[in-house]
Amino acid sequence: MKNRFWVLGGLFLAVSPVVEAGFSQARAASPSGETMPANQTHDAVIAARAFLASFDSQGRTKVQFPFVAQKSGTLARFRRSAPGQPVVPVTGDQTAAPAARGPGMGPPGGFIGERYGTAVWSNFPVSDVLRPGLQMGQLTPAQRAAAFHLLQTLLSARGYQKVQDIMDGDQALADAGTDFASGRAVYTIGIFGEPSETAPWMVQFGGHHLGLNLVIDGPHSVMTPTLTGAQPAIYKRGGRTVRVLAGENDKAFALLDALDAQQRKQAILPYAVDDLVAGPGHDGETIVPEGIKGSALNAAQKKMLMDIIGEWAGIINDTYAAPRLKEIREGLDETWFAWSGPTTHEPDRNGSSYYRIQGPHLLIEFSPQGVGGDPTLHVHTVYRDPTDSYGSRFTAP
Repeated sequence: MKNRFWVLGGLFLAVSPVVEAGFSQARAASPSGETMPANQTHDAVIAARAFLASFDSQGRTKVQFPFVAQKSGTLARFRRSAPGQPVVPVTGDQTAAPAARGPGMGPPGGFIGERYGTAVWSNFPVSDVLRPGLQMGQLTPAQRAAAFHLLQTLLSARGYQKVQDIMDGDQALADAGTDFASGRAVYTIGIFGEPSETAPWMVQFGGHHLGLNLVIDGPHSVMTPTLTGAQPAIYKRGGRTVRVLAGENDKAFALLDALDAQQRKQAILPYAVDDLVAGPGHDGETIVPEGIKGSALNAAQKKMLMDIIGEWAGIINDTYAAPRLKEIREGLDETWFAWSGPTTHEPDRNGSSYYRIQGPHLLIEFSPQGVGGDPTLHVHTVYRDPTDSYGSRFTAP
């Protein structure tokens, strides 16, 4: 039998008869053997089973792990014992920072990640914080095709394109030369639990500037916490300029511009914020709300605030995003918008300002990074739901 070809992310990828059969068999029957009606979770299960079916039993142990439900993620530290050595997990008391490290051994506190069961999530490169799973460069073309198909099934069209833009930016960084792991080939995928329409399971995918945690539990799916970012935020692809996270930047500046003088005085913080406050390793921590409260915004300004939020909440498939957006909209009067940094940016270029959106079921941070010289070209963002971390609202014991 001949391979068939799909176009995924602008690439032609061969799909072997074995993988295609996995899609067909998964679609035909549920775990009970009965034909199931089409729905988003069913389609996700199909795609996940097809991906797993592309591995032999030994390979599957490297990409599939148990799903361990917890109420929240916990701090995870990694460090090098000597320059040039691979990182290893720091054991023992995770709350106590390791002793200061020498050059080439990592930051004094170690490289930080967040552990959820056997999954690990971070905004550090994969060479500094180890993620369980297989890197895209370790997969066959058919396996990569199945992995991207799974992502396309779980994400919206614009969310999938955002993933591709972030990955291509990371590849541009790798092509320019770095001393850490970067580029599309090191993006890592892991499946936690058994893909099911009734029991919880998770897909984790990411690299340095992307960390998706997609928990599926029956009709519910959440993508909190998630990290999106960019370095460089502007690059060329096929002769055209790509600006990553442009919507997140431009929509926030537009809302700031729409505030009157009194509202701006409330929104703009009197101090500088130059990094994520609730990044990986800070799950479950409480941040005192600051800025301007949603109830102080008019209808047009509230719509602009929802448009910003949609840049994160709309990454996941529209079916899963709809109830999430409804919940956020219902709590918009209790949602805060806070700003730190310049109030203008160059046209067609991201700014260097930090902002935070915080509500009853929401925490978003947009944080330009000083590392790399130009914060307009390097940004990290975090997206959380303090009431539903890793789907804990439905899965936590």
